Amino acid sequence: MIRSGFRTALLVAAAGVALATTITSCSQSTDLATAPTAETKVVAPERDPQTLRLLYSRSAVTLNPHLATGYQDFEAARIVYEPLASYNQAGELVPFLADEVPSAENGGVAADGTSVTWTLRPDVTWSDGEPFTADDVVFTFEFIRNPVVAAATAQYYEGVERVEAIDNYTVKITFTNPTPAWSVPFTGQTGLVLPRHIFEEHNGPNARDALANLQPVGTGPYQAVGFESGTVIYEPNPSYWGGRPAFQRVELVGGLAPYAAAREVLQTNEADFAHNLQVEAGALSKLETDASGHVTHLFGSQVERIMLNFANPFARTEDGERSNPDTPHPYFSDLRVRQAINMAIDRDTIAKELYGTAGKPTAQLLVAPFNYQSKSVAYTYDLEQAKALLDEAGWVDTNGDGLREKDGVSLEVLFQAAVNPVRQKTQSIVSDSLTELGVDVQISRVRLDEFFSADPKDTQSLNHFFADMQVYSIGNESPDPSTYMGWWTCAKIASQANQWQEPNNARYCNPTYDRLWEEAKQELDPDRRVELYQQMNELLAEDVAVIPVVHRAMTNAVSDRLTEIEFTPWDASTWDIKDWRPVPSDL
Repeated sequence: MIRSGFRTALLVAAAGVALATTITSCSQSTDLATAPTAETKVVAPERDPQTLRLLYSRSAVTLNPHLATGYQDFEAARIVYEPLASYNQAGELVPFLADEVPSAENGGVAADGTSVTWTLRPDVTWSDGEPFTADDVVFTFEFIRNPVVAAATAQYYEGVERVEAIDNYTVKITFTNPTPAWSVPFTGQTGLVLPRHIFEEHNGPNARDALANLQPVGTGPYQAVGFESGTVIYEPNPSYWGGRPAFQRVELVGGLAPYAAAREVLQTNEADFAHNLQVEAGALSKLETDASGHVTHLFGSQVERIMLNFANPFARTEDGERSNPDTPHPYFSDLRVRQAINMAIDRDTIAKELYGTAGKPTAQLLVAPFNYQSKSVAYTYDLEQAKALLDEAGWVDTNGDGLREKDGVSLEVLFQAAVNPVRQKTQSIVSDSLTELGVDVQISRVRLDEFFSADPKDTQSLNHFFADMQVYSIGNESPDPSTYMGWWTCAKIASQANQWQEPNNARYCNPTYDRLWEEAKQELDPDRRVELYQQMNELLAEDVAVIPVVHRAMTNAVSDRLTEIEFTPWDASTWDIKDWRPVPSDL
């Protein structure tokens, strides 16, 4: 049996990195995965009732949402900045900086879909006392669309031709084409508005050097007064248009393992909120026993998925690039091999054992809003049929060692994921099935901050995807899925040329899919638009462009001393922090 020397060397190296990562992250992994063996009730410490403590698995890097490196930056920035409006849990637009939500009835949304006009609140000032006006919205667009800035949110504004200040409190957004997704720009966590008078000098290559990225001036209920060592400290914004918020101090703490964060809220009463907990169902259930808090589950758009690399991650171009879209994967380029892998994913076991009530097995990539799901997209777990497909594709075990090969090349995969026991157990369940198929599986566990990094230097990031398979969770940011479904178009392929900033890390490219997406993003008939997105969902399933595994709920732990909290799948968890307050007995 002849293996590719480069691939084999990298697989061995990856195994070593996985071992090193496991060793260096040992305390975190243990903390995440297992509950204490001795169930001793911890006496709740005395805490300042005027301090709100929020826990996250990753530490915020910037408080500028348009330069965000991940969800934790949006969560931290959302406490300071606000959008024009956002979607609540019911999918209804709620105004923030806008005075009202535009509609066809009030004349805000153009009948031909080419523009939308927002009327702004006249009583808003920035935390430094300067007035908020339409010019700040115009500047935010200029900042986002400046290619030198390389804003993380630029994709949500690609269809915008221009943004104009009609007067101090009226903004008109004109689109390049008829756009049913008129509500995407300047809404939710990707629509937060920046102050021109603070950032104008940093609208260029020096954008990331602005002091305001760490000491922001916003319109939100709190202002940041300290930012170091993974913790952001906030105090009430004295200029807030909504009145004084309930807490005197907010502490946003990053870098905690999900199990440890859940325990601080549910058992030790050291914190009030723990974000998006990916903790095994059994361990989380034990923490809920005799707890000082509760766990909330909210199903939105998040889908835990396995990506297959359509490019060869172990071949290099003349420029040294790996996973280049012009170098096809040696076996995932064959649909039959992808189909075999898909049939070897035991979604039911993964969902039941690892997620419990917080996860539903699925083959749908677009799961929310529900009407976009396609009834024809389903999954099958069938190892015998998977083996038959690999036989048909010419991958057979010729020497009886249990591994399939073809033309002297072994069927071996490097399967990577961020360090997290739920994902490591997912890798294990998948690996067991693939091993039974005759596939040699090497597991790579990547440090959390590096896996989800947007830094081009972090070569183990999910967008570099220098592996054969990887698993993570993501979904559409708003009820309109146009941006999200655009991630699978040919133009969105991540590569060295775009510094791995585009989201199509599978390097999937199908002109038929692209045509469907181009039509859907301009289709004003809502029924026809649903049909088009369902067709796109079906085509991705037929091509096995991605393997959806579990429809995940957003799982948060919340202290019982808090009230007036509403989570939404369409914005950061902190979107309504202006309304959070202690229960009356804690006042």
